Amino acid sequence: MGLFDNIGAPAAAPQAFDKSVRTVDVVFASLPETLEQFRALPQSSLTDPFGTAALTVLALCFYPQDRELSLSMLDFLKGPQPLSPFEKQFIRDRFMDKDYVPRSYFKGSTPANNYAPQQPYTISVSSNPYSYQDEGYAKLYLQSGGADSPRPVTLRLAKDGKWYLWEQFLLPDIRQPDSSDPWA
Repeated sequence: MGLFDNIGAPAAAPQAFDKSVRTVDVVFASLPETLEQFRALPQSSLTDPFGTAALTVLALCFYPQDRELSLSMLDFLKGPQPLSPFEKQFIRDRFMDKDYVPRSYFKGSTPANNYAPQQPYTISVSSNPYSYQDEGYAKLYLQSGGADSPRPVTLRLAKDGKWYLWEQFLLPDIRQPDSSDPWA
């Protein structure tokens, strides 16, 4: 079966891009299981940095079950600059015994429920007053259910009008799921 046992189209299209300080909930009714389905999502037009940031979480969620698919999704999001060998190694190292970290960015995912996301699958992406301080870049923030502060994702606007993944800091340690924490 699939990543979270569902497959289909997202419930909402990405919002139009603007530079105001805001939080956008990117909602997926179900999740893709193939690169083709991933690329068919409305957010995969990459015209909205909030959608690109949310797709980064989806791509990372696939890593524990299908590394090549996850890396292909990330390469798609990176556009003209695919993942470097260093980035691939970093991602591999971060997944050692911590496959739950990307799931923690879905609303409702907490240590208490072992980071099981609620449906529909929702990822909140926020901007702040400094998100657009560098021309052509957007630094957006995602909140993990296992961390106290939001984690950044930087997107870069290319001349084709698309927002590509530039760098992500979504894989640092978070609180363990209660099921594997002897002190919980």
